[in-house]
Amino acid sequence: MPEHLAPQLIIDGTLYTLVVFSVITWTLIFFKVWQFAHNKRCNQEFEAAFWALSDLSQLKNLSPELAKGSAARLAYVGNQWLEEKQVASKNQLKYQGDPTELLEQVIREQLQKEQHSMENGLTILASIGSTAPFVGLFGTVLGIMHAMHEITASGSTSLDVVAGPIGDALVATAIGIAVAVPAVLAYNFALRRVKIQRTHLENFVISFLTVALPSKNEQA
Repeated sequence: MPEHLAPQLIIDGTLYTLVVFSVITWTLIFFKVWQFAHNKRCNQEFEAAFWALSDLSQLKNLSPELAKGSAARLAYVGNQWLEEKQVASKNQLKYQGDPTELLEQVIREQLQKEQHSMENGLTILASIGSTAPFVGLFGTVLGIMHAMHEITASGSTSLDVVAGPIGDALVATAIGIAVAVPAVLAYNFALRRVKIQRTHLENFVISFLTVALPSKNEQA
């Protein structure tokens, strides 16, 4: 009995694993689509309000609702550094050096955090996309072995006896491919969106530094 149950339990475990992979994949797909759309909308609203300001000091007067995007976080980090530098002691190592490079470094660090946030989940999608077919193939191989054992035990090799178990075993491979395809497509889509949004943020950083540097030079 244990010899009979063990292969079937492994095959069922393989199918359940693929189901879990599928749930994770579609959860990440919906989340990443929402994340990119939400961040894009927030950035557009913030930048429209930001460039309408007459002075960088008015940044704090913007509505908190506009500070939910990555562009807003970059601007607030840069503006906070400028304010801290203005009141800080000149002897602090944190503020020694070229102010232009120091400010850019602070914003670049925040930009890296924003990119990491956008890339969250992509490793999981890539892993599922690359391993799901092999998990399905593993289940198929075990299924065929199990089917062959049953066929041998029955003592019949007719097509009616062979086709059913073999066909059932191949379902695991089909499920593995069905799980992998959305994961790979979602990964490529998300990776493209990360590159687009990072490029947009880099352009915003350049524009922000252009606005902030005159104020910074006056404070230096």
